[in-house]
Amino acid sequence: MASVLSDYIKKEQMLKQLQEELQALENNSELKKELEFKEKLQALMTEHGKLARDVCEMLDPSYRSSSVKGSKISSTDGRKQRPLKVYKNPHTGEVVETRGGNHKVIKEWKAEFGNDAVVGWVIEERA
Repeated sequence: MASVLSDYIKKEQMLKQLQEELQALENNSELKKELEFKEKLQALMTEHGKLARDVCEMLDPSYRSSSVKGSKISSTDGRKQRPLKVYKNPHTGEVVETRGGNHKVIKEWKAEFGNDAVVGWVIEERA
């Protein structure tokens, strides 16, 4: 029981400290200005039926293309695209380009020469 009471008292103290910090932030004039701007911007967007991404595209026309291509997000499932790795087998000179570790030739090389060796054969990595 003492540990539960001790934990409760600690949490109460943390809550009091956080409330004090929150109160200090609420009195911050810079925060008040930013909150006022955000509220006005949201009201304006609602009034004109616009979303945040619409506003970003208006302010920066390259926003949509850069947010998709620049961050390497696949349009099909929203995940980042893996970097393209170029491997060169020093024994045969064969070059393989792949974005995943499931490439047939890479698997064969790893089975024959070991994972550590094949990982060392990466000669280039592109986004």
